[in-house]
Amino acid sequence: MTTPMTSTVRRQRIVHVVYSFDVGGLENVIVQLINRLPADQFEHVVLSLTTISDFKNRITQPGVRFIEMHKQPGHAIPLYPRIYKLLRELKPDVVHTCNLAALEITPLAWLARVPLRVHAEHGWDAHDPNGQSKKYQRVRKLYRPFVSHYVAVSKDLFCYLADRVGVPLRRRSLIANGVDTDLFRPADTRRGTLPDCPFSEADHWLIGAVGRMQTVKNQPLLARAFVNLVSQSPQARASMRLVMVGDGPLKSEVESILESHGLRDLAWLAGTRSDVPQLMSRFDCFVLPSQAEGTSCTLQEAMSCGLPVVATAVGGTPELVQHGLNGQLVPPDDEVALAQAIATVFRDKQAALEQGVRARKTVLDRFGLQVMVDQYARLFSGRQAA
Repeated sequence: MTTPMTSTVRRQRIVHVVYSFDVGGLENVIVQLINRLPADQFEHVVLSLTTISDFKNRITQPGVRFIEMHKQPGHAIPLYPRIYKLLRELKPDVVHTCNLAALEITPLAWLARVPLRVHAEHGWDAHDPNGQSKKYQRVRKLYRPFVSHYVAVSKDLFCYLADRVGVPLRRRSLIANGVDTDLFRPADTRRGTLPDCPFSEADHWLIGAVGRMQTVKNQPLLARAFVNLVSQSPQARASMRLVMVGDGPLKSEVESILESHGLRDLAWLAGTRSDVPQLMSRFDCFVLPSQAEGTSCTLQEAMSCGLPVVATAVGGTPELVQHGLNGQLVPPDDEVALAQAIATVFRDKQAALEQGVRARKTVLDRFGLQVMVDQYARLFSGRQAA
C-alpha cells in the first residue's frame, strides 16, 4: 500500500521597509496588501527604521512579524550591520522599500542576496514637494542599480522615474493605490450627531479633512480658508463647521489660527481615529489642501463615500479629480481660491451632490482595491505588474 504524498508550497516572504509605521497613506497600502494578498502564497515582515505604532493593529493577517530599528536622526549607516544580519537571517524573497527614506536599504538587500528588490514611490517629501531637488535625484540614481523594479502610484511619479532617475520602462510599473469601496461608501442614513462630534449633521454643514498634520499636508491652509469663509458670510458662520481628523506637529498651528480669530469652537480637531469610514461618510464636503501628493488614499476614500471634494492640483490628484465634473481643483497654497471653491460647493448643493455621485463612480471604475492587490501579487511573485 502506498502512502499519498503531500506537497507544501513555500510561501514568498516579503519584508516591507518603511521609515516609520504609523497612520498614513503608504502605511495603509501595506496594511491592505498584507490583509488581502493570498495567505497561502505570501508571508510578511514589517521593518520600520524608526518605530511602529498601534496602527499595526489594523493588520488582521496572523503571523506578521514587526521589527523596529529605532533609528536616530540622520543616515542609517550605524544600523547597516544589524539590518544586513537581519536580512540574512530572514532570507526574504522580496524586500519592498517605500519612499526615499527607505531606499538606502536596497544595497543591503542586494548584498544579502535578496532576489527581488521592489521600491515604491508614494509621493514627495516635504523638503522636495515637486520633485525638483537635484540632490534627491542624484540619490535616487545612486541607488538605481540595486532596485529590481520600481512602483509609482501616479503618472507624474511614473514619468519622474523615467525622466529624472533614468529608470527604463521594463523596470517600472504604475500601480495606483486602491480603495475598499465596500468600507468607504455613502452613508445609508443621516443621523443627528457623529460619535464624539460637537456638531449636528441636521444643523451644520461639515467640511472634513483627514490626514497627518504635517507640512506637506498643509492643514493650516484649510484653517485659514475656513476663517476667510466664516468671517465674510453670516450664513457660513451659522452653519459651516470644520472637522479635521489626524494628529501631528501642525495641530498647534491650526489651533492658533482658529483661536486668533475667535473660531476655535467652530472646529473639531478629532485627532487620530479608528472610525474614519463612518466619520468621512457624514461629511458634506471633503478638502485636501496638500502641497504634494502621489495618489492620495484619503481623497480616494472620500470620493468612494460619494462626497464632493475640493483638492489642490498637485501630484496625482488631477488624475483623480476632473475639475467641475467630479470635484473642484485649486492651486496649491492659495487660501482665497480654496475658500472660493468650498463656497461653490456650499452654495450649489445639487451640483455638489452630482459631483459626489460621479466621484464614487470614478473610484468604482478605476481604483478598486482588488485591482491594486492583484498587480502587487504579480510583481511580488516575480512577474512584472501590468
